[in-house]
Amino acid sequence: MTDPFDHLAGLTRAATDFVCGLEFADIDAETLRIARRCVLDGLAVALGGSAQPGLRPLLTYIERLGGPGEAPILGDSGRRVPAHLGALWFGTAGHAMDWDDTQLAEGPGRPYGLLMHPTMPPLAAALCASGIVAAELGAPVDGRTFLTAFCAGFEVGCKVAEAISPEHYMRGFHTSGTIGTFAATAAAAKMLRLDTEATARAIGLAASMASGIRANFGTMAKPFHVGRAAENGLTAARLAREGFGANTEALDGRWGYLAIAGPGGEPGLVRERFGRPFTMVSPGVSVKPYPSGVLTHPSMDALRFLIAEEGLTPVDIERVTLSAGSNVLGPIRFELATTELEGKFSFQFLLAAIILRGRAGKAEFTDAFVSSAACQAMQRRVETRFDAAIEEMGWDKIRSSLEVLTRDGRRFTRWADERYRGGPDNPLSDRELEEKFRDCAEGLLSASAVERLLDQVWRIEELADVSDLVRGLDWMAAG
Repeated sequence: MTDPFDHLAGLTRAATDFVCGLEFADIDAETLRIARRCVLDGLAVALGGSAQPGLRPLLTYIERLGGPGEAPILGDSGRRVPAHLGALWFGTAGHAMDWDDTQLAEGPGRPYGLLMHPTMPPLAAALCASGIVAAELGAPVDGRTFLTAFCAGFEVGCKVAEAISPEHYMRGFHTSGTIGTFAATAAAAKMLRLDTEATARAIGLAASMASGIRANFGTMAKPFHVGRAAENGLTAARLAREGFGANTEALDGRWGYLAIAGPGGEPGLVRERFGRPFTMVSPGVSVKPYPSGVLTHPSMDALRFLIAEEGLTPVDIERVTLSAGSNVLGPIRFELATTELEGKFSFQFLLAAIILRGRAGKAEFTDAFVSSAACQAMQRRVETRFDAAIEEMGWDKIRSSLEVLTRDGRRFTRWADERYRGGPDNPLSDRELEEKFRDCAEGLLSASAVERLLDQVWRIEELADVSDLVRGLDWMAAG
């Protein structure tokens, strides 16, 4: 009799073989180019996020736990903690502003055509694991070794996210926390040089730790999901290296992660395609121009460009109406935002920021600006409206339209561009990416420190010691 779960077999083995077999020479030039961009973007948002007020309780918690100084605290490399706690801090900081990149989907039925934030879990896990490896080998980890581990973790996370049923996200799981755990595990396993059997056990352990629910969107628990994914990945790899047991086919079959958390999926879509091509190349990755959910960006850009083209000022604006389907309006669940965390999930705030400042960057995503009288008043001039016609167009794209009514009675309308800025078919330039880094570094790093780090990332494969990247982000001691 045929097992109805046979189609869910083989994903763990495929992921394990890919991780253990990947060499730096296997990474093609285009993948390396995009990997550098992802690393730069990840370091930028982690730097900016490390200064967010919500991170203070986490740092207090980590320091009170104590333990061996295996990895630095991002922002203060002289302050060292156990590697898994360094990864927890790094990953949480990296998602604290909701500004990290997003994986594009290949398969049908994926909301917005997007899946997870792929960079931060493997980036945090690989960098924090490098301290363990350097101590054991008595020599620093070089850029090529780090990039290989990062690309391995990035690819495993993306392929597992592609394989699992879209119901995983629709039911309320936060994919960046759940599937991000497998990405971090793969990166850590590669850094720690686990063999195939140990890597499979690490993935088995990860399957029992992968978690995160969308109910916590709009709170500090959302970025904590990503920090926990990085921490879990490093913990799973280290436990596996010590011989701790786990199912070596934990993604597969009746009781595997895909069946339980999906439920189900199609491993056949990706099983033979790890690295063929790398997901960061095709279908690609979206780098965020704004520190909010990517499905808000096309509307923000549409309003920004409309205001600039028509020469409108905040005084001119009587009302802005955003029309969209439930796939866009549903997750953006706050109306009048009172904190910056709520603001990330509030069209009223996001569009108000564009009207008032002509931008929405680190300076705008503060409690002080969100709660200011001007911002609160402008939010009340923005409304959202469910549009059945847009809903009928489907959920595969981020679709919305804007209507702006001025105080003198003029009316302007504009559709948001489905080729949203930052996506693979409308990418941020390297210069724009550098400007994003400078925005995140504003008030934290000197201009010379920024330029030095930019140079290091653009030639990361030449670095003799990848920990130079983390040391280049120090700001706490100076602050």
